[in-house]
Amino acid sequence: MAAPPARADADPSPTSPPTARDTPGRQAEKSETACEDRSNAESLDRLLPPVGTGRSPRKRTTSQCKSEPPLLRTSKRTIYTAGRPPWYNEHGTQSKEAFAIGLGGGSASGKTTVARMIIEALDVPWVVLLSMDSFYKVLTEQQQEQAAHNNFNFDHPDAFDFDLIISTLKKLKQGKSVKVPIYDFTTHSRKKDWKTLYGANVIIFEGIMAFADKTLLELLDMKIFVDTDSDIRLVRRLRRDISERGRDIEGVIKQYNKFVKPSFDQYIQPTMRLADIVVPRGSGNTVAIDLIVQHVHSQLEEQRKLRWDMAALASAHQCHPLPRTLSVLKSTPQVRGMHTIIRDKETSRDEFIFYSKRLMRLLIEHALSFLPFQDCVVQTPQGQDYAGKCYAGKQITGVSILRAGETMEPALRAVCKDVRIGTILIQTNQLTGEPELHYLRLPKDISDDHVILMDCTVSTGAAAMMAVRVLLDHDVPEDKIFLLSLLMAEMGVHSVAYAFPRVRIITTAVDKRVNDLFRIIPGIGNFGDRYFGTDAVPDGSDEEEVAYTG
Repeated sequence: MAAPPARADADPSPTSPPTARDTPGRQAEKSETACEDRSNAESLDRLLPPVGTGRSPRKRTTSQCKSEPPLLRTSKRTIYTAGRPPWYNEHGTQSKEAFAIGLGGGSASGKTTVARMIIEALDVPWVVLLSMDSFYKVLTEQQQEQAAHNNFNFDHPDAFDFDLIISTLKKLKQGKSVKVPIYDFTTHSRKKDWKTLYGANVIIFEGIMAFADKTLLELLDMKIFVDTDSDIRLVRRLRRDISERGRDIEGVIKQYNKFVKPSFDQYIQPTMRLADIVVPRGSGNTVAIDLIVQHVHSQLEEQRKLRWDMAALASAHQCHPLPRTLSVLKSTPQVRGMHTIIRDKETSRDEFIFYSKRLMRLLIEHALSFLPFQDCVVQTPQGQDYAGKCYAGKQITGVSILRAGETMEPALRAVCKDVRIGTILIQTNQLTGEPELHYLRLPKDISDDHVILMDCTVSTGAAAMMAVRVLLDHDVPEDKIFLLSLLMAEMGVHSVAYAFPRVRIITTAVDKRVNDLFRIIPGIGNFGDRYFGTDAVPDGSDEEEVAYTG
């Protein structure tokens, strides 16, 4: 039985440098061949249809590149690809899943270019572009040997790990974090490192076999087939393989006729009938792309109706007693005296910082008393046993909500030796008033730790709820999360406690009211501006959570 054909678009082995056996004549011959191939590749450009003016040059931006920053830059704007909007309402439950678009089509049909054009035209801030190329199966030793000799069929549906694709897409639609493998086409294997992605407004999944699995099809809200003329696809492959992969024209054409074209006819083209929209001419069909964008916009408008409602947060828990999960530092004369100083608008910045740090230290010491401890016996220098207590957990991790939360890190480090620190940046969308995750850095294996989540003020609780949601998506148990804040409004306390009843909330004071602009009354002012000595925001917001961290 003949060996299965090789995947024609797999990367070849890297070209070896000249060795002692390479004579000057042979090196010159190789150089001439390389120059000739480059010239052939350049001449092939003239065979392709002209690219529309005003479009950025085609750049492949897919999920398998770990070094790639969490941004997708287009000719007009920058889209975040490692963040997400708040997919959870005031009750802490999911409002609606992300909108998933599947892009299928033959190799070099222009799927990624169409995806970028859709992203740019959509003008939404949160997009994930997921490539099927990341999900090739791990090969056995025998399959590795076949792949090394171009005898393994990478264009067959069995070459892809559909179980992993489906589970990954399901989690992304739910707004959860996922680990995406990074595939190395040179060695035909997955790298040790995986890339973390999050759900978004829109998820675009592209690949040659995007419509080849029934369960996967059910996860796609829109299915688009990019139908590009076979001659154009061949020219694109010739240009790419010659200029980027060091192949010659004869070899590329041979591979195309033997492997790529039969695979397209058997596995890819028949899935066109499953598509909701067929885009002839690929990226050149701007009319079809405009229709796609209009439809996605209408779906996103339906989602927007289920977004955060500050009024609902404010009224949902009025007149309710404070939750049992709340612990307020005892209001001793010392604590009340420090609050008097930092709340006073005439207090100098130096005094504000000094007394804020004192309060932070007391707050963190108080919070540590809620950690689990177990009995243990040690021997004193006098040779006597002492029945004491020791921490019963694995490790403590502090996570600060930027920017005010990071001011609490020194106090945490002062009382917790070797504590690990993570950061979350949540900012308010000025148009919608919604908290949005912009940056995240968490230690590895955080799911095993007790996590101290730090923010200096909490008014509505929106940013705190989103930060808790991020920790839960990283598999941190809810009862291992401690939310610490110098000052909280009753509204924020109720919101967090209602959404996450097992999260421990710890603060030095709770103010009863927020005004119409959701500022804590009487409040403390904008903590970040007072601490860092920066100018107040234009609207005069007195809450770090609203002005800087959602």
